[in-house]
Amino acid sequence: MTPEELRADIPVCESGTYLNTGASGPASQSVVDAVGEFVAYHETEAPVNEGAYPAAFDALDGARETVAGFLNADTEEIALTESTADGIARVAAAIDWEDGDTVVRTDLEHSAGVLPWWNLRERGVDVDVLPTEHGRVDTAALRAAVADARLLCLSSITWNYGTRFPIAEIVDIAHENDCLVLVDAVQTFGQQPLDVRAWGADFVVGAAHKWLLGPWGAGMLYVDRAVAEGLRPAQVGYRSVESPTDDEPAFKAGAMRFEVGTTSPAPYVGAETAIGIVESVGFDTIQARIERLTNRLKDGLGDRLLSPEAYESGLVTFAADEPEATVERLADEDVFVRTLPDPDAVRASVHAFNTEADVDTLLSAL
Repeated sequence: MTPEELRADIPVCESGTYLNTGASGPASQSVVDAVGEFVAYHETEAPVNEGAYPAAFDALDGARETVAGFLNADTEEIALTESTADGIARVAAAIDWEDGDTVVRTDLEHSAGVLPWWNLRERGVDVDVLPTEHGRVDTAALRAAVADARLLCLSSITWNYGTRFPIAEIVDIAHENDCLVLVDAVQTFGQQPLDVRAWGADFVVGAAHKWLLGPWGAGMLYVDRAVAEGLRPAQVGYRSVESPTDDEPAFKAGAMRFEVGTTSPAPYVGAETAIGIVESVGFDTIQARIERLTNRLKDGLGDRLLSPEAYESGLVTFAADEPEATVERLADEDVFVRTLPDPDAVRASVHAFNTEADVDTLLSAL
């Protein structure tokens, strides 16, 4: 599939200039159709064919296998969650925290990477915030921060500036200090290739509803198999264990212990379709197009640009005198971007389905 064919399959593109994928990606009609067709079959035909539960479980197993292949993980290392925030919260609740343990996070984390650790304070867990400078982490400060920490939480691509952290290097530093690493990769999923083996992180979380251009409600949690065996999820249901009727049931292997009970497979069917579309376009094409379009946007923004001048991601943050008013005015002109809380600025998201005309429309409106 070409970027032009992808754009033609996204209904939102007919209604305006959409440059807000970093918040919520517009699903393609192919994804919407896949979700709708599965729901229709599951609710009206499956009950009298193979059965509603077998149909659901087959769909979930297929999606889990697809996600595993997409991330270069083993199937047992993948749990299907509802969102990035859900995945982080499940990890936070499963670790056997001790009084005095420390979690380190950067000062650029989304609330999904902030609130679970805040919630652990009553259990005696300390939270240290690692300062950044324009989306960068100082290596010496990082080493000092993780020296006595139990876990480090950070994003692969910062949602504030669109900077890209050197995850493999950071993981090596943390692991040298026996510190676990959790990566919020939701801004990477679908925008750039992701190999969990190359990163080496203990946990990687993401979701389908941003750069994957999939539906809401399909989250993915990768847990290193060796790490998972020492975790006890706070929420347990029949999908968490091998045999739910046993008096002493055994947890399922790996990350699958984090799945709980009955859930709609439909979002994951949509996510599987979205992954197939992204793979058909190809990451070489996706990244080259995003780089070319973001370069065009950055050149036009001039000294208003707050993101790096060189390409790192499709997130482009820029200054505006009144960010909220600017975003509202642009929406009135059918140009869709968003504000940020820190820095107090405006952020545009450029994906492969966008065009030079989209970029020029934003610049003209500004």
